[in-house]
Amino acid sequence: MRALVQRVSRASVDVQGERVAEIGPGLLVLLGITHDDSEQQADKLADKVKALRVFPDDQGVMNLPLGDDRQVLCVSQFTLYGDTRKGNRPAYVQAARPEHAEPLYERFCERLNARKGVFGAHMDVELVNDGPVTLLIEVP
Repeated sequence: MRALVQRVSRASVDVQGERVAEIGPGLLVLLGITHDDSEQQADKLADKVKALRVFPDDQGVMNLPLGDDRQVLCVSQFTLYGDTRKGNRPAYVQAARPEHAEPLYERFCERLNARKGVFGAHMDVELVNDGPVTLLIEVP
């Protein structure tokens, strides 16, 4: 399971021209799930994201976690498992099938109390990076 985590001033998701979710300051999480990921991994990754100390303290040092003042927006992102080692067209064989991935995505979002995009939909994601701070996190 992989997450690309971006600290944002704001972020939103539109589907077919309609706003389905938005947040103010917090984290935008692009979540990729592979076919052998489990509920335990979803929980572990959600807990890791919640505990990341990527927000500035009073001295401007990245030392604070998400806390109660910030929000999370999570977007399913099977393309995080795109393999480009052979050629220029990504292969997505490592990405989980929707029937496996969607329940884990929902579990991850629920554990973080995250707002979310629409699983499997074509989404327009807009964000304003804060920093920018971007991390790729994987759990085995």
